[in-house]
Amino acid sequence: MLAAFSVAPSGTGREDGSVSDAVAAAVRVVRASGLPNSTDATFTTVEGDWDAGFDVVKRATEAVAPFGSRVSLVLKADIRPGREGELDAKVERLEAALSDES
Repeated sequence: MLAAFSVAPSGTGREDGSVSDAVAAAVRVVRASGLPNSTDATFTTVEGDWDAGFDVVKRATEAVAPFGSRVSLVLKADIRPGREGELDAKVERLEAALSDES
């Protein structure tokens, strides 16, 4: 399963509206999990079975909670039993399809 998520606090009281410290706390949890993962400008994606993947999402969300009065979580999951390595393989298949068009 791939779980792509974005988690951020609101009600931080910061004038600049930055949530980078809170997001860093969440990403630390993901990276410490040992599960394959990637982070881009808007989402962090983690790969693992249902229990491991959602445990990491839960703990990352909990890591953000101290930074504000409420937490927003956006989550998308691609559940494909029996598949591993899809974090990279899906992108490789896309790139191959794009190069076929050239």
